[in-house]
Amino acid sequence: MNAALATSTLQVRKAALSQTRWHTGAPVPLAPGQVRLGIESFAFTANNVTYAAFGDAMHYWQFFPTGDEAWGCIPVWGFSVVTESLCEGLAVGEKFYGYYPMGSELVMQPVRVTPAGFFDGAVHRQALPVVYNQYMRCSTDPFYDAATEDVQSLLRPLFITSFLIDDFLADNDFFGGGTTLLLSSASSKTAYGTAFPLARRKGLEVVGLTSPGNTAFCEGLGCYSRVLAYDALDSIAADTPCIYVDFAGSAALRQRIHGRFGQLRYNCSIGGTHVDELAAKGGSRDLPGPRPVLFFAPAQVKKRVADWGAEAFGRQLAQAWQNFTRKVTGAEPPWLIPERHAGRAPLEAVYREVLAGKGDPRTGHILQP
Repeated sequence: MNAALATSTLQVRKAALSQTRWHTGAPVPLAPGQVRLGIESFAFTANNVTYAAFGDAMHYWQFFPTGDEAWGCIPVWGFSVVTESLCEGLAVGEKFYGYYPMGSELVMQPVRVTPAGFFDGAVHRQALPVVYNQYMRCSTDPFYDAATEDVQSLLRPLFITSFLIDDFLADNDFFGGGTTLLLSSASSKTAYGTAFPLARRKGLEVVGLTSPGNTAFCEGLGCYSRVLAYDALDSIAADTPCIYVDFAGSAALRQRIHGRFGQLRYNCSIGGTHVDELAAKGGSRDLPGPRPVLFFAPAQVKKRVADWGAEAFGRQLAQAWQNFTRKVTGAEPPWLIPERHAGRAPLEAVYREVLAGKGDPRTGHILQP
């Protein structure tokens, strides 16, 4: 095997996410109609930890199968360049934004190739949500800006989820009067991306719940009505009509919120940034109040495309994205500072840091395999 041409992918043990290994092999020859993409860079955030935590329940492990049921490949968002093509309409050197494995390359079977991009037509992905199978051609993508490529990798997939959470709650009239919204893991990018549009709606109190070490960061964002450390939850009146937007996935916190708030209108379960405390591992049993409902962003995309049409949905999303990124990059200090890491050891170090929920919330990790 030529080491210079070897492919490498970081895999994690599904039952013990702290265990990792590198899988290295020779590049697979392309079949007619296929394309090889060299992965240039990708973001790794708490959102990717959620993909791993819910890998079985939400089928995230199925996107990039490893051939070994005990080991999985966590999907990430980033950029790649075509290095070899046997597919008409896709030329060597073109750059694409999309969903990739944590590795050096991806071979795909493009279908529905247009000036905007293509979809991966691989058999194992056909039953998976289409939103994850689309690859955007950077030369025509209205979201793409070479100057803010890292910010796009870090925030674009998260903000789409944030945009849809805000829209879903409003679309359901905040479940009959839940005018106080409790957002856990408030320093996470998806949480403050959700707080940003919610803060623009009248009559809502958006409360950020976070660890004591992140309260100052969250307060400085200016998109939360108030910020509370987790141990200060009792400062909110028990009879407050509220909605819990659960980004943390902590079973203990979920129990406390359901036990305290008799007028909890809805529990919108988003992710699992607190992997060791995941409510999915039994913490949702025998809860008073409403049953926690896992939010599935592709379902809201499907609904809104049906309601508004694909073009109108795209325009609203693009406008919201522009408003958000202007705030993120234009604030002083910036809400997000990308930090690049290249090579196996730095990549693994970032993975373990994010998995453990550590690090500066203002730092966004961009990895180069």
